Amino acid sequence: MKKKIAILGSTGSIGKSTINIIEKDKNNFEVVLLTTHKNVNELIKQIKKLDVKNVIITDNKSFNNFKNKNKIKKLRIFNNYKDLDKIIKKKLDYSMSSISGLAGLEPTLKIINKTKTIAIANKESIICGWDMIKKKLDKFKTTFIPVDSEHFSIWSLIKEDSYESIDKIYITASGGPFLKWPIKKIMKATPTKALKHPNWSMGKKISIDSATMMNKVFEVIETQKIFNLPKSKIKILVHDKSYVHAIVKFKNGITKILAHDTNMKIPIFNSIYNNENKTIQSKNLDIKILNNLNFENIDKKKFSLTKILKIIPNRNTLFETVIISANDELVNLFLKKKITYYELHKKLLSIINFKEFKAYKNKKPRNIAQINQLNKLVRLKIRELCI
Repeated sequence: MKKKIAILGSTGSIGKSTINIIEKDKNNFEVVLLTTHKNVNELIKQIKKLDVKNVIITDNKSFNNFKNKNKIKKLRIFNNYKDLDKIIKKKLDYSMSSISGLAGLEPTLKIINKTKTIAIANKESIICGWDMIKKKLDKFKTTFIPVDSEHFSIWSLIKEDSYESIDKIYITASGGPFLKWPIKKIMKATPTKALKHPNWSMGKKISIDSATMMNKVFEVIETQKIFNLPKSKIKILVHDKSYVHAIVKFKNGITKILAHDTNMKIPIFNSIYNNENKTIQSKNLDIKILNNLNFENIDKKKFSLTKILKIIPNRNTLFETVIISANDELVNLFLKKKITYYELHKKLLSIINFKEFKAYKNKKPRNIAQINQLNKLVRLKIRELCI
């Protein structure tokens, strides 16, 4: 019997990789739903490849244009995730949530009760809305698999163990393009230089977050939430080869290390074929890298944004939304060359320490509307200060 699947954000890099894996085993899958914001050309290719009958296009103009011009028979075109009730009548086997940014939170929450397993590749959803996600996962008995390479690695290493057995978790960071650069040179870096990641091929936003090491700040917060651990049990190690993705030290003295190629298809593949005996093509064990893993502590002067971890609460609060929103807006301004790389650092550290924003450390997120409203407020404040 074919596994029924939905891919939210199918035209992004994670969505494309998911489709690439499914396409090689089409006889065992039925893709019930694909979604995009406005990348209709890519969506059309995916519909034809997998004979998909339902799509959601959230951008109004793109939705109307496609609906008026569509010539694909029996294709149902929707504009809103509220229409999931019309699309999914019976629980799916697997759903991939890979919509980028805070826009991914609402669709993630809406599909949890409609799928047996959900793989989440969206940092913002977990960081800002984990309490709401966890509540729904528990209520509908939906299996959750994190797809970010570090969190998938941690999840894989502790599958058979309880979280209480963990002594320490080490998340690895490549150091990005500026690991060997002096601080003065880094602070004058252009967007072009910041986008040149040495190991991974990623989108612009995540590439800048890798250069500033902000992605590791987010990953520590995600680890804290997903695995219900205090920050004191989570440490970042610089590992420029990006071969080891996580290390877990247990209280019984055993330490487990997970390594794989710098290819996001590996965690995606394993989330789809969880506990099944399937094979993915990968490189042979690299002895040279194993003999030269070269772990280092972070240079906090060079990667000053990692200092943010000191002020992150140990519980779920709205302050995480402040950080996500501020960083996202500042990265956008940097990519548009409205601010410098130095200003990106300075303004982020300054803005999140504003009295009006620090107050959110004591406020727990109650609903999506509250998170979205705060997101808009933070972005507006930053534009007032920077433009």
